[in-house]
Amino acid sequence: MTDGAETTRELLTLDELTARVGMSVRNVRFYTTKGLVPPPIRRGRSGYYTADHVARLELVQELQSHGFTLSAIEKYVANIPHDATPADIALQRTMLAPWQHESPIEMSRAELDKRAGRPLSDEDLTTLAALGVVFPGRRGKHQVAVSQLSVGLGLLDLGFPTEAALAAADVYAAHGRQIAEELYEVFRTKAWPFYKESGTSPERVREVVERLKPLSIASLVQAYESAMDETKREGIAQRAR
Repeated sequence: MTDGAETTRELLTLDELTARVGMSVRNVRFYTTKGLVPPPIRRGRSGYYTADHVARLELVQELQSHGFTLSAIEKYVANIPHDATPADIALQRTMLAPWQHESPIEMSRAELDKRAGRPLSDEDLTTLAALGVVFPGRRGKHQVAVSQLSVGLGLLDLGFPTEAALAAADVYAAHGRQIAEELYEVFRTKAWPFYKESGTSPERVREVVERLKPLSIASLVQAYESAMDETKREGIAQRAR
C-alpha cells in the first residue's frame, strides 16, 4: 500500500475509522503496535487510514468472533500478503463466516437440564458434544444447537454408545477438514479470480458464498447418501459370495 495511491477522499481520520469499524481508539492503536494493521499514513502531523486498514480491522473482529486468541490472530494475519487488497481480505472474512444457519444458544447446566427435561450426566454431555449438539462454552456454560437437541436426546434414550459417537465425530472431523480445504481451494482458484477481474464488490462475493452454502450442503448430503447406498450394496454382495 503506497501513500501516493490514496486520494484525500479515500483517507479516514482515526475518529472516522473507529466509527466505521465500531472499535475503540485504544484497540486500533493496540492492534497497530501488534502489526495486525499497518501504521497510519502520515500527512504532516496527522495520521490517516484507508480501506486497507478497515478491511484488516474487520478481519481481526471476524477472527475474534470465532474465538481466535490474540496469538492465533497474529499468526493468521502474518500469512496474509502485505500487498493484499481490501477485496482479498474481504474474501478471507467471507470464507470464515459460519456455514450453519442456526447460531448456538448459550445455556447454563441448569438451563440445559431443564430444556432436556432431566439431569444430563457428564457422559451424556460427552455424547451430545460428539454428535455436534452441545459444546462446552465459557464460564461453565454450554453452546447448544437447539434444533438438534431433541434428536440428540432421542439417541441418548436409545442408548447410543458414547464410543460410537466419538468415533463418528473423528470421521466427520477428518473428512470435513479435507472437504473444506479442497472447496476453499476451488473457490480461491476458480471463482475468486473471476469476480476479482470483473470488479465485483466484497459484499457481492459474500452474497455468492451465502447462496452457495445450502447447495454445497445439499450436494454433500446427496453424495453421502449415494456412497452409503453403494457401501451397503458392496457389503451385501461380499456376504453373498
